[in-house]
This record gives sequence, C-alpha cells and structure tokens, in this order.
Amino acid sequence: MTRAFTRMSLSVNRTNAGNPKGGNMPVSSHSDRRSTSPARTRLRQAQASRTRGFTLIELMITVAVIAILAAIAVPSYYQYTLRSNRSAAESVMQEIASAQERYMVDSRQFAGALTTLGYTVPPSVLPNYDIVLAKSGSVSYTVTATPINSQVRDKGCATLTLHGDGSKTTSTGATNCWK
Repeated sequence: MTRAFTRMSLSVNRTNAGNPKGGNMPVSSHSDRRSTSPARTRLRQAQASRTRGFTLIELMITVAVIAILAAIAVPSYYQYTLRSNRSAAESVMQEIASAQERYMVDSRQFAGALTTLGYTVPPSVLPNYDIVLAKSGSVSYTVTATPINSQVRDKGCATLTLHGDGSKTTSTGATNCWK
C-alpha cells in the first residue's frame, strides 16, 4: 500500500499547475530515466554487443562461397595458362619457319639446327616447350614443340609439329590447337 500511495503522490506532485497555458496535466512517472531497472539496462547492452560481430554461420557461408568460386576459377586459370603457353610456342615455331625460308633463299638449302639460323628460343617459351628443328633431306624441315614441366598437363594438344610445307599437326590429332 505504501508504494501505491507514493506513486500516486508523485504523479500528483508532477503536474503542470504552474503552466500559464493552464491545465493540471500529470507528467508520466515512466519518462524519468531513473525508473529503468539495472537488469533491463544490462539486457539492452548485451543485445547491442551481440549485433556488432559476425556469427559462425555467416563466416561459414562466406568460406563456402569463396571455396566454390576458387573451385571454378583455379581450373579456368590453369587452362588459360596452358593456352597462352601453347600460343607462345606456336608463334616461335612460325618465326623459326620464316627464318628457315629466309635461310633457304640465301643458302639454297634448309638449316639443320636453330643455331645455324642464328635463332634462340625466347625465355618465355623455354620453360614450357622443348623446340627442335629437324631437316628432312634437302627439301623439307620440321619444327617440333614438345611440352615440358607444367605444360605436360596440356593433354588435348601435347606435341605441336610444323612441317616445311606449312601443315600443322599435333600428337593427339586435335584440330583446334593451332591458332
């Protein structure tokens, strides 16, 4: 009973009786910050601190998405590097064929080695392909690029061959290897 009487007296004491615009309007006793209990304050603080971080499920979903993207991107990247290395080897083979034709015009025969042409394999191709120039009699030649090191993963095309007559072949018989 004492509490009810105290609250009632508080609401009676908090009126706007002195307000010139009039009215005996009671002021709510719950608008005062002192009426919030300490337990309720701690609960609000605990809820606020929980919303600042990431949950384990959110982190696991992020890791799963990254793993899926990596599973798609890494093989695509490997295929891209194989194709670009193959393209570089094809360009070198074409350059060797051009040098061989120039040598034929000057010497009336084909060269039997790259050193005879004064040609060295560029450092960008050297780690991926072993390029060999072979003379077939005095009327033809063959430039062969055999994959080495990481390029051996290129199972679709494998060894590239450029013949003196301009024909291009692969050891696998694939027709889409030459650009």
